[in-house]
Amino acid sequence: MTHNRIARAAIAAAVAGGVLAPLVAAAPAAAATAPTVACTSQKAGLAAKLVNDITAALKGRKSTTAISLYDRTTNTTCTLRATQKYDSASVVKVTVLAALLWDAKKTNRYLTARETQLATDMITKSDNNATSTLWRQLGMTKIKGFLAAAKMTDTVPGTGGYWGLTQITARDEQKLLALLTAKNTVLSDNSRAYTLGLMGKVIASQRWGTPAGAPSSAKIQVKNGWLPRSTHGWRVHSIGAFTGGGHDYAITVLTYDNPTMNDGVNTIQAVSRAIHKALNPTASASTMYAPTQTPREAIPAVPES
Repeated sequence: MTHNRIARAAIAAAVAGGVLAPLVAAAPAAAATAPTVACTSQKAGLAAKLVNDITAALKGRKSTTAISLYDRTTNTTCTLRATQKYDSASVVKVTVLAALLWDAKKTNRYLTARETQLATDMITKSDNNATSTLWRQLGMTKIKGFLAAAKMTDTVPGTGGYWGLTQITARDEQKLLALLTAKNTVLSDNSRAYTLGLMGKVIASQRWGTPAGAPSSAKIQVKNGWLPRSTHGWRVHSIGAFTGGGHDYAITVLTYDNPTMNDGVNTIQAVSRAIHKALNPTASASTMYAPTQTPREAIPAVPES
């Protein structure tokens, strides 16, 4: 028997006897690595500082966190799990308002007095009933139409009226904030100013999240949300736009796997403080819009199962 025939016979016998199975199982596999913060910037040293500071802010926290930052002034971006889907909770309310304004723009009409009141309650007070009313009024066709126009291709509207279970990503929330903070063909200038104006007037109990550590010279616009579920604990999210006074950036932080609501809030605020400080190293933090010590947010309805 030749050497090759002997080798083939040995391999065949090993396969028949199951000898190779443990050898295959024991072969070294590629280690699964957790995603890491990635940043780029046109400002020297800023990307590295943001990576280090955000990573430090997340150290030891139980949250599974997604982050997206874009600063137009320095052309800086940071991402972490930017395409991972999360239950939206109440941050989807900004999308609902944007869809309403987008649809009104198509027929060149103003919002009615009733729509204006519903929109105000939905954003400034995070009123769930107002949101449900506007969600039903718009319907899936118009909501999906806006998402397509906004190129928010990751976002999947919640079904059965459960708008709080809309699937969102940090990447798509940044697309929305980008539309609100720069001229575009999807939302009119008036619509953008109106939405940011409401986000700048949220009630005191909801001034938490991404505004933590924001510079006093910036206009602060925020929308938050939280939602507890039987799996992955609390979802706690915050999206914020920081404009004026030489500032032009937006932050999205989405979290789940939080044992408590405050765990999520603390994670978001630690990340946000790190970002604001890196972007504005000499600025004093805002006291007019300091995050509340008693955050509150209406929890949207979800199915029991």
